[in-house]
Amino acid sequence: MVGEPLPLKVEPSLIHRLFYPQVPLVMACQYRGRVSAMPVVSYASVSDSPPMVAVACNPGGFTCKLAQRAGSFSLSLLDRGHLKALARLATMSGAKVKDKLADAGLEHDDGVALKVPVIRGSHATLECELKFSKRTGDHLLLVAEARAARSTGAFTDSWDYARYEPILYTGWKDGMTTYPGA
Repeated sequence: MVGEPLPLKVEPSLIHRLFYPQVPLVMACQYRGRVSAMPVVSYASVSDSPPMVAVACNPGGFTCKLAQRAGSFSLSLLDRGHLKALARLATMSGAKVKDKLADAGLEHDDGVALKVPVIRGSHATLECELKFSKRTGDHLLLVAEARAARSTGAFTDSWDYARYEPILYTGWKDGMTTYPGA
């Protein structure tokens, strides 16, 4: 009923799960011949003019460090057909391979505006130039300007879900979990 107190207390370490399900993006970068990537679920559009995005990531992660060195990264939106590749990106370190995208079975090209990996077959990609980073608790917030954006015909001014089937990430419990119906 409206106005009644909520019965369950949520542990502070789990509050991020209140935002799930979330559509994961793949953050990818390249620097000195190395290509790394990781799924991200904490992101937001933070400015329209100029177009800017923010991504939260583990500051100790190889991909996060490489993106900072490169000063740029891409954000790509994949569909359910790429679920195994996304899970592979989430479970291996980019420090162990020269091209983490290729190792996960994802082909890529260079961006049109920036030297960033753009995943072939993605439904949308942003090419982002890093403007600054800010430590926020146990994560690092990367704030970047979108220098190029492209999408498939499944997006005009909004998504056509008959043509694009998003991955809905629901958390990590003995591996990546997703909403089974979407």
